Amino acid sequence: MAERVDCGVKYWISTASCRRSLIVLAAFLAVGFSVSSASAAEDGKTLEVQAFRGGYGLDFFQKAAKEYEGKHPGVKITVDGNPRVWEQLIPRFADGTPPDLTWPGWGMNIWPLVFEGQLLPFDKWLDGPADGSKKTWRQTFSPNLLVRGQYKGKTYILPYNIDAYGIWYNKALFDQHGWKAPATYEELLPLCEKIKAAHIAPLTFTGRYPMYLLNGIYYPWVISIGGLDGYKNAQNLVPGAWKAPAFLEAAKRIMEMKKLGNFEAGCVGMNHTESQMELLVGRAAMIPCGTWLHAEMENLIPKGFEMTYMKTPVFANGKGDPTLIYASADGKGWVIPTKGHNHELAADFYRYLSSPAKAKEFIETKGTLMSVIPETELHPPPHLVEPLKCMKEAKSTWATEQQDWYPAFETLIENSLKDMYNEMITPEQFVDILENGAAAVRNDPSITKMKVQ
Repeated sequence: MAERVDCGVKYWISTASCRRSLIVLAAFLAVGFSVSSASAAEDGKTLEVQAFRGGYGLDFFQKAAKEYEGKHPGVKITVDGNPRVWEQLIPRFADGTPPDLTWPGWGMNIWPLVFEGQLLPFDKWLDGPADGSKKTWRQTFSPNLLVRGQYKGKTYILPYNIDAYGIWYNKALFDQHGWKAPATYEELLPLCEKIKAAHIAPLTFTGRYPMYLLNGIYYPWVISIGGLDGYKNAQNLVPGAWKAPAFLEAAKRIMEMKKLGNFEAGCVGMNHTESQMELLVGRAAMIPCGTWLHAEMENLIPKGFEMTYMKTPVFANGKGDPTLIYASADGKGWVIPTKGHNHELAADFYRYLSSPAKAKEFIETKGTLMSVIPETELHPPPHLVEPLKCMKEAKSTWATEQQDWYPAFETLIENSLKDMYNEMITPEQFVDILENGAAAVRNDPSITKMKVQ
């Protein structure tokens, strides 16, 4: 995963005056874009794809484009992108020259594009046949992931590979010391004491980007303590939900872990690669992170290191379903711009790209989870075996959807979590701030409200 920056409204400005400025900027940024010419676009056989180039690269999509061209003589598909592709996409949407198909990446707030009619719904294609399957295209997607890209009953954002948060550890190190991966918070505490006795920090985390601690530990504990409906209420801005007992109790447990010395000293100032290296070099035993971790650190993993996943330990007496797992579309998802050319070709290429056969290939070659369920036997890499098992066993999945819907509120949550960790505010003050922030969003008529299904 690329280094996190503040995202959301600062990367998509909806005011007309700011858009006019972006249009001017677009003229300067247009150099280097492979935008299809009008004549080429009109022939219906040229497709421009701009995609986020993260830990999995673009080679898979570029290879798929060549395969598709081979199956459809006369079609020409260009696939390009970079780690901050949204910075090129924003002015192109503003001046009406977006690509035909795009994966904007996590740094762009897609929902304003939906609200303003700048994206096409996929539904007329989703209800048609899938590529290489007897199912409809819609039926090949995990339903609880597909619904997250819907607005007013229409599907505007399609997922591809997905991220599952959890805790990662070195199984070889655990085996060496006879440590067992904890399933509950009650098992986690005595394990931390054993790890500290070996002069290793039990847990580290990416303090500079608090979403890792939120998604990997805090929200799973909120859900374990109070149940998934309580977290859904918070996302849906129900009055009082953000300061419900489960939110306060989970915050107190974060601070309990800190006071016990179970978090690595100084990790609150680390970025993602710095904290992840602490795990790889053995100074920390565990880290909360998504399933992109192996791909992101692959070239730095020491010989003999067995990167292994476990779900975040839950509370033994919690109300939440212990099988639940965080799962969300990596980089938000793929979209078809209304002002792009060749909508039919864009949809058909993505239909090919997201076929069960290509999903299987992406899992096996890139080592990540997919929103499309393969229809033949999988041969996943070792680090993906446990996440796949957990996904199969999960009765449902959840995601931090308010992070995408209300970016300014998300910034408040992240900053407040860091303030609490640094003991600038108490857990009680932390949940009060969250509740007040939710009320501000709820009472602001200029903000489009969304709802967890």
